[in-house]
Amino acid sequence: MSCGCKTSGDSSHSCGTKSANGCESVDTCGNSYKLSVFDWLSNINNPSQSQTDFVEVRFKNDRKFFYKNVNNLPLHMGSVITVDYSPGHDIGVVSLTGELVKIQMKKKNVSEENPLKIYRLANQKDIEVWQDARGKEEAVKIQARKIAIALNLEMKITDVEFQGDGAKVTFFYTAETRVDFRQLIKEFASLFRTKIDMKQIGFRQEAAKVGGIGSCGRELCCSTWLTDFRSVNTNAARYQQLSINPQKLAGQCGKLKCCLNYELDNYLDALSHFPSSSTTLDTEKGKAFCIKIDVFKKRMWFAYADHSMAWYDLDVDDVKKMIAKNKKGEKAQPLEDVKVLDAPVKSVDLIQENNMDRFERRGKSSGPNKNKRKPNNQQKPDNNSTGNQGDRRKRISEKPAGQAPDKQGDKPAQPNAKSPQQKPKNFKKKPQPKRDDNA
Repeated sequence: MSCGCKTSGDSSHSCGTKSANGCESVDTCGNSYKLSVFDWLSNINNPSQSQTDFVEVRFKNDRKFFYKNVNNLPLHMGSVITVDYSPGHDIGVVSLTGELVKIQMKKKNVSEENPLKIYRLANQKDIEVWQDARGKEEAVKIQARKIAIALNLEMKITDVEFQGDGAKVTFFYTAETRVDFRQLIKEFASLFRTKIDMKQIGFRQEAAKVGGIGSCGRELCCSTWLTDFRSVNTNAARYQQLSINPQKLAGQCGKLKCCLNYELDNYLDALSHFPSSSTTLDTEKGKAFCIKIDVFKKRMWFAYADHSMAWYDLDVDDVKKMIAKNKKGEKAQPLEDVKVLDAPVKSVDLIQENNMDRFERRGKSSGPNKNKRKPNNQQKPDNNSTGNQGDRRKRISEKPAGQAPDKQGDKPAQPNAKSPQQKPKNFKKKPQPKRDDNA
């Protein structure tokens, strides 16, 4: 049986959310779980005649285990089955079948002796009881947190998981110190009327169960694909030349991010070609010590002990040559002569971030008088008047003999340019009115 979306068992199908494209029965779907597995051997025929009887069964969140198919049931990814559990039975979903199960069992050191067994394919009654128990988990978690707060216990109840038949409920909690929860179990047993099991988990396991979005914008690795939680220390950040900032290096769980270990081997391989960061160079101008290292550019920054404000970037090969000279008892060249001379890179401000006038309109005419009309003092010459044409020919003929004629003969002469033979105009003075003394 499956969730009803008719695609359970298809590794390309995802019903992780209750959306239009997803499945309504998210809790029972064969593909709606964290740490999903892709069976890359599903389309390959098994060369050996013997097939494994073990299957991987998934329960709530990331809890998985291996069960033996003693009754040779036709199982596939997404099948809802009833399995052996102590006490009673539990309901799970098949997450992996075939030869990959052997690889997973070998990886997790699971023995094939005294295995747990698969009873049957879950019937309708088993699924109804299972879904009713899963529906009560959120309300039980809220009540359990209230009781823990009332008893002043320094613990946080992270998750609650009911067994498939409802015979037992497991409370997952986190705590920094040892917690005496004997009174708490009595309160839980009297309220929930079932067997109580308390299980302490770490903060990384809590993040894996709850899930979330990391600083990279993707889902947490621990809730999607990461199964083993390796220890992460601050040396991983130092090797990668990262600043020891707890706010940036910590994940959702409050511990150092697991992704700090992903590229650590590459950094260690690159740093193996670098001299030690505590190297001191004996130069002609004095001793110099290392300030910082650039792994990608393969450079090291040095500064003089007397003048530590000036930094000089040197290539790793040059630093090795200077160290070799010091070992021979010779002093190396000054840092100024060995430093790397980079060509200046001219930055182009495409978005004009530093330009204060980037929002101003840039037209042909700018300024406060751009909308003012220009005075039209010059009148257009009348083409029909013959007097103007005659005056124009007369002015051209009156030019001195040594002066070259204009290239454009039809262009009128400038009003400010006076010819030597042109007489100044005599303007008549306007008579002033007489003063009347009798007025």
